[in-house]
Formats: sequence, structure tokens, C-alpha cells
Amino acid sequence: MTTSTTTHTRSTDRIAQAFAVAGALLVAAGIALSLGHLLAAGETLRWIGIACLLIFSIRKPSLMTWTFFAMVAGVELGIDAPHIAAQARLPGDLFLRLVRMIVAPLLFATITTGIAGHNELRSVGRVAIKALILFEVVTTLGLMIGVVAMNLSGAGWGISIPEALGGTAPAAQAPQTWQQIVLNLFPDNIAQAVAQNQILQVAIFSILFGAALAMLPDEKRAPLVRVLQSLADVMFQLTRFIMYLAPLAAGAAIAYTVGNTGLATLLPLAKLVGTYYIALAAFVLLVMVPVLALFRVPLRGFLSAVGEPAAIGFATTTSEAALPLAMERMEEFGVPRWIVSFVIPTGYSFNMTGGSVYLSMAAVFVAQAAGIHLTFGRELAVVLVLMAASKGIAGVPRASLVVLLATASAVHLPTAPILLILGVDTLMDMGRTMMNVVGNCMAAAVIGRTEGAIPVS
Repeated sequence: MTTSTTTHTRSTDRIAQAFAVAGALLVAAGIALSLGHLLAAGETLRWIGIACLLIFSIRKPSLMTWTFFAMVAGVELGIDAPHIAAQARLPGDLFLRLVRMIVAPLLFATITTGIAGHNELRSVGRVAIKALILFEVVTTLGLMIGVVAMNLSGAGWGISIPEALGGTAPAAQAPQTWQQIVLNLFPDNIAQAVAQNQILQVAIFSILFGAALAMLPDEKRAPLVRVLQSLADVMFQLTRFIMYLAPLAAGAAIAYTVGNTGLATLLPLAKLVGTYYIALAAFVLLVMVPVLALFRVPLRGFLSAVGEPAAIGFATTTSEAALPLAMERMEEFGVPRWIVSFVIPTGYSFNMTGGSVYLSMAAVFVAQAAGIHLTFGRELAVVLVLMAASKGIAGVPRASLVVLLATASAVHLPTAPILLILGVDTLMDMGRTMMNVVGNCMAAAVIGRTEGAIPVS
């Protein structure tokens, strides 16, 4: 009976996977035909593909499969009914607001109970040093891969810059000094940090609060630790409720993007977008997989744990939207809660893996579009500036744009070509956000492994 059931399950899985592959291929073919002005044939193929993906989602229901289906359906809505899709912001905005609502109490409760409730005060400094070293190494490798990818692609050469863009770039902001970066880690008002959703400042306050609580006698510490532990459990339960909205929010976000920009906007800069996603794939294969293998993190289990948060980050283009689910999944993976609660929020400012690839690529693209041949020395200067300028800016709106403008100013590049990138920035922001989420989860898994928390695969 067991053998028969197992065989039937495998057969069902293969059928479901066949529907998924067929659906994805048909949707891609339909989009290609539509871009080639074969509208009727393209629409037919897309709807058949969506039907196949719906069957797959029903046969293999999960948050990730339904999120993926909703994203594809959102693309179709954006293509077929752009006027409706352009008004579809409410589900995504509501989802993000609900997530922001729980982030601060979730971080406060998990970090504090991790330090004070499990006597991990002595381990915080060690984990912080490991995290910062890992962040710097990984993001520097990402910067290098971005430079190499753009040099090989040459996507910026031959791009014409409209005269209307000349002189219209926003003013560049000076990179933060290291003193400013350190100072901005600490809130001067915790209520203001919560209100402004300064994740890292909330995390720093929670670490200090947890350290102070850990130093109290047990009879004074225990009652508050129990309350905070209950608060953490409630926040994780609330996260599960909110995540039911994730597929709808993802579909609405994709529909809004396609409805407002249209797929045709991708064509003039398709080589840039394609280069970026190829560079991300190279980053995964050349950096992430070797790092996971070096620290003997179970690869299959990690991919399973990170899939859903990555999908939410990709669809919403907001790392913050994936934060609570990423923390929950990595804790289920085996990383202690106090490590997860410290490493992932810290990574939001210091471990922008997807952003590092993007920034170095974009800087070289700007030079190429302006007809400037960068020497090795100037490319090295770009990397060095980005290593410093990209830290500690997660709370700034359009943070990547701020860093890119500052870098262009520092290495004497024109700013007008940056406006060309903004035309397809949302399309690249999907991959950028997804990679940031995966990179922070990888950091938590690696550091958890070095602390002996995750069994060897």
C-alpha cells in the first residue's frame, strides 16, 4: 500500500510539474508573439498557459505556487486591460501597510527574547563580527560581477540620450561618511524610529534592551521575558494571517507595473535588463552556491525555505514585505530566532547583494551610454566608492538612485544617462529585491551554521 501510494504521489507530482512547465512556456511564447505584433495568437497562447498554471496551482497548492500564478495573471491583466491594471494598487499597498505594522514589534520581541531569554548576550558580538565580514565579502564580489558583466555585454554602447534629458537629473547627494553611518545606526527616539520604519535602528534598540534585560536577576527578568515571548508568538501568528494576502498583492503589483509602463518599454533597454538577470544568475552560481557549499548548508532545504520570501520580494519589489516571512522560514530551517532576528534586519542596510550587482552595472552603463571608456583604475574607483556609499542607506526612498547619483558625481560621470535606466528600473528592481532577500537569508543560514545550529547535510 505504501509503495502504491508513493508511486501515485510521484506520478501526480510529475503531471503537476508538466502543467507548470507547459504553462510558463506558453505564456512566454504568447508575450513574444504579442511583442511581434501577432496579438491574437499571443493572447490565445497566454490564456492557455495561464489555464495550465492554474491547474498546477490547484494540484500543488502553496503560498509560492499561488503567488507565482497571481504574478502571471497580473501580467496578463496589465497587457489586456492596462487601464484597469493601472488602478490596481490597493491590494499591494494594503499588504505592505499590514507588514509594516508588525515589523517593529516582531523585531523587538524576537531579538529581546533571543538575547535575554536564552542567555546569548556573549554571542552577540561574535555573530555581529561574522555578519559584517560576510556582508562585505559578498557585496564586494557582487560589485565585481556587475562590472565584468557590463564590460562583456556592452549594453550601454550605442544608446542615444535624448536632448530633453540633458540637465534634468536630480541633484546628487554626497555619500555618507563612516561617522554618519555609525551615528544613524542608533535612534534618538525609538518611537520615531518605529514610525519611520527604520528597521536597523529598531534592531539596535532591541539588542541594547535585551542586553540590559539579560543583566537583571532572574526573578526580575523572567516575567518580562515571558510576556515578550508571547508577543513574538502572536506576531508570527499574525504574519501567517497577513501572508494569505500575498498572492493577491503580488498579482496586483505586477499588474500595476505592466499597466503603467507596458512591456514595449523594455525593448529599447532589453540588453541592459537581460545583462542584469544574467549577472544575477552568475552571482548565484559563483558566489552564493559556493558559500553555501563551503559552510555545508543543506542546499535543497535552503532553497525550499527561501522560495516564498523571494517570490514575495520579486513581486512587490519591497524587501520589507518579505521580512516577517523570511524570518519565520529561516527559523523553521533551523537558525535560532535570535540569530535570524539580528542578521536579517542588519543585512537590509549592509548586505544588499542584488543592489551591489545592479549599482556597479549601472555605473558602467552610464559611462558607456555617454561614450566614455573607463580604464581599469576608474572602474576600481567605482567599486571602491560603491563599497562605501551603498552602506546604511536602506531607509532612503529610491536608495539605489541616491547611491548611483553620488557615485557618478564622485568619479566624474554624467548623470543624464541615469534617467534612461529609470525607464526600466522597476523591471530590474524585481530581481534586485529578490536577491537582497535571498542574500540576507543566506547570511542567516551561514552564520547559524557556524554557530552549530544547523545540522550538516
